Amino acid sequence: MPQTLRTPAHSDLLIKKSRFIGCVQPMTDRATAQTVVDALRREHPGAAHVCWALLAGGQSAAVDDGEPSGTAGRPMLDVLRHQDLEGVLATVVRYFGGVKLGAGGLVRAYTDAVAQALLTAEKVAIRRMQTLCCTVPYALEGLVRRQIEQAEAELLQVEHGSLVTLHFCLPEAQAQEFMARLNESGQGRVGWIDPEL
Repeated sequence: MPQTLRTPAHSDLLIKKSRFIGCVQPMTDRATAQTVVDALRREHPGAAHVCWALLAGGQSAAVDDGEPSGTAGRPMLDVLRHQDLEGVLATVVRYFGGVKLGAGGLVRAYTDAVAQALLTAEKVAIRRMQTLCCTVPYALEGLVRRQIEQAEAELLQVEHGSLVTLHFCLPEAQAQEFMARLNESGQGRVGWIDPEL
């Protein structure tokens, strides 16, 4: 099951006089990631490189920022993939210490900076949620509310018209079973509508 991070986590490594400051943090999109990277550049004006990798569905990225191609961003992205993470930004700020590390040394340094940060990161499972919407007679409103509460679903909205319309969300994996249970206890008086309408 894919995971994301609850909060940012950091690492700080010194490798052959070069300093690698790593950070992993939850991130949903590329535009926000770019804003974080730009802020890091302003925060570390003396840094030689600010490399980053984003694993966020179709918005993933791997940026070497002047390091030899494939020695920073891609290895950082591979660490995130290897740990089955999603919605995570990894950044590494490098202060050059005067000693060249070579391609293999750079790959290890960037990989280690991300891996060390992930050691202290709190990971949380990503639960895909589904929004459902049903209509019921007033007499069944209490029953539906109790079932929503028992399923630990989140009640989003309730509208009172000729019928009661309830909008709620719950983990995608539980949706079909919940609908079947509600249909049975509602004895055919529960109507389902597309929540997008």
